[in-house]
Amino acid sequence: MKEIVTEQDWNDVFEASAEKKVFVLKHSTTCPISAEAHAEYLKYVEETSASDSLYSYVKVIESRPISNLIAEQLQVKHESPQLIILKDKQVQWAKSHWNITKKNIEQA
Repeated sequence: MKEIVTEQDWNDVFEASAEKKVFVLKHSTTCPISAEAHAEYLKYVEETSASDSLYSYVKVIESRPISNLIAEQLQVKHESPQLIILKDKQVQWAKSHWNITKKNIEQA
């Protein structure tokens, strides 16, 4: 799983979505709801991990400028926690808070 900490990291992840499904979790390291969403995301990645997908995350407090850049570029209102799925450089799915469950990710 790739942590997005720089603008170049984000550009690489975004460009990869032209070739494969990309998952981006916006995670707050101080929020218990985000900790639960992170745990659900990790369960999904560990049990479902596919070679035709890229799994990534950004810590929204530690990497605020990158988190803001993602929201701006994708035109998705920032929320935390938030999971965004990209394909062909387009948002396919975006959910936040308690909607980030392994089951919901599988259905997406």
